Amino acid sequence: MFRFAIAVSLLLTGAVFAQDGGRAVYSFLEIPASARIAAMGGTMITVSDHDVNAALQAPSLLNESQDKSLAFSMVNYFDGVKLGDASYVHHHQKYGTFLASMHYASYGDFKLTNEFGDVEGGFNASDYCMSLGWGYRYNPRFSVGAFFKTIYSDYYLYNSLGVALDISATYLDTANNFTATILARNVGVQLDNYVEGQSEPLPAEVLIGFSKRLSHTPLRFSVTYRHLEKFDLSYTDPNDLTDIDPLTGEASVKEISFGNNLSRHFIIGSEILLSRNFHLRAAYNFQRRQELVVDTKPGTVGFSLGFGLKISKFVFSYGRGKYHLAGASNHFSLSMNLGEFAKKKSR
Repeated sequence: MFRFAIAVSLLLTGAVFAQDGGRAVYSFLEIPASARIAAMGGTMITVSDHDVNAALQAPSLLNESQDKSLAFSMVNYFDGVKLGDASYVHHHQKYGTFLASMHYASYGDFKLTNEFGDVEGGFNASDYCMSLGWGYRYNPRFSVGAFFKTIYSDYYLYNSLGVALDISATYLDTANNFTATILARNVGVQLDNYVEGQSEPLPAEVLIGFSKRLSHTPLRFSVTYRHLEKFDLSYTDPNDLTDIDPLTGEASVKEISFGNNLSRHFIIGSEILLSRNFHLRAAYNFQRRQELVVDTKPGTVGFSLGFGLKISKFVFSYGRGKYHLAGASNHFSLSMNLGEFAKKKSR
């Protein structure tokens, strides 16, 4: 596990170094549609169970219990933006577990006007990512996996095609209810640029995460550290002159402290496993809080919550992520195991 982690970091640090927020294309890849993942702060890479939506975060989480699972997710994001997922998993006894998934973002309809403002038609904009995944468990404690992604972006006159790769490894200690995962995701290139001759980077990053279920309790805690390849995640706003010199009274640009910068890497979440059929979830995303909070009215920005409920053969999940005082995102997921329907028919 640790040798793999070191190798991944060394190989991919050069590819993902100096990736700042807002400077990469295909940013929709970082927005999950899954209700469970949204409830867990937007990223969760350390839970290996029957849920396909968890495996979409890290390919090494693909496992035999997800065989014949079908899952759909959707979210009405902000201002008419919609995102969704559709995924299917098939397990092979010899070669491992395979996944096919589509992730999309639709940005709505736009009016096409001339220089005088006259409407001459309309168009829409959207992004698509088709993923083929593979996960393999070498032994009960160690698994690896990879996703190959084909990405297509359609913005009317501007289009782009790209490819990306996710690689991960997971250590699973069932005796102590402990899981650890290292993941490098969205490492790739544009094959066709929006503007000829202007290649842009993808939102690549390296993550590491841990989860632990407390003995004799229904509580499972997860901690994710994002952007192993880069420490400084801060953004200095030149217009934010809130630091006042006590001697001169002059305002200066607000500086980000070491502790503030460090905290932005973390997402902390918990699941309360009340029964096999009902789970509660909540999380706190430090970076979301630091970047989107309004100082005069912080509210619950950065917090997220949700639940999962199984009824008969269907699992319904809801997740709500608070991004800003302006609103929150509501995520919905529905999953089922087609193998359960086949068993019922054979009886």
